[in-house]
Amino acid sequence: MPTASNGSVSLYYDRAGQGEPVVFVPEAGLGGWLWGWQHAALAGPHEVVVWDLRGTGRSDRPDGPYGLETLVEDLEAVLADCELRKAHLVGCGLGGALALEAARTSSRVETLTLFGTAARGSAFDIEPLFEPPNDPDALRDSLSAGLSADFLGAQPDVRDGIVEWRADGDADREGWDAQTAALEGFDATEWLVEVTQPTQVIHGAADELVSPAAGRDLARGLPRGEFVELEGAGHLAFIERSRTVNDRLLGFLEEQRTDDE
Repeated sequence: MPTASNGSVSLYYDRAGQGEPVVFVPEAGLGGWLWGWQHAALAGPHEVVVWDLRGTGRSDRPDGPYGLETLVEDLEAVLADCELRKAHLVGCGLGGALALEAARTSSRVETLTLFGTAARGSAFDIEPLFEPPNDPDALRDSLSAGLSADFLGAQPDVRDGIVEWRADGDADREGWDAQTAALEGFDATEWLVEVTQPTQVIHGAADELVSPAAGRDLARGLPRGEFVELEGAGHLAFIERSRTVNDRLLGFLEEQRTDDE
């Protein structure tokens, strides 16, 4: 089982594929299952790294709260353990905020793709996503906070699969609280101009946890930001619009490679 270490904390990650590396940063409390749809699409033309935040899945669960800077140090430890000099970061929610901070403070960030992300911690209302991993009925009900009713109604098998994955890999109450504490006081509005990497901010138009308007403001504040709205999709838009998102992500990464040549 591959792990990186930040001090005494062990951080689990999964690594597959070859090519330019893409590192996925999950939403608070959610395990690596979150990026399964993107992993399958990108692990051929790219090297893909998916990791569990401290407090989640197979990573260690030290007492919280965790600061955003600590989570960025964890990301840096994963990148260093994988010997990645540069990587494209893809994050959602808290993971998007973490990726933003890393883009400002680390030399290893090539581009950003951010889902359901805002420039202020006060714009995140992700508590409805949490339910105890040992309560499958509650986990099933909580998916309506992150995915649209149309998607959940049309994809019952996917819904059942997600419940099983969440039961196996999501954070418990203590891990969730420790992670979401990193959003307290988060405010990137004054330093967004320092994030000069190409960035696409992708938002579900039906996101009830982070307003699309907050995502639009984030993109507007970034020197190289672009805002993309996905009609009818919820907070976890990359799941319910996986084909559209994967095509867009692959195209975005190809554009950066072409521009660098």
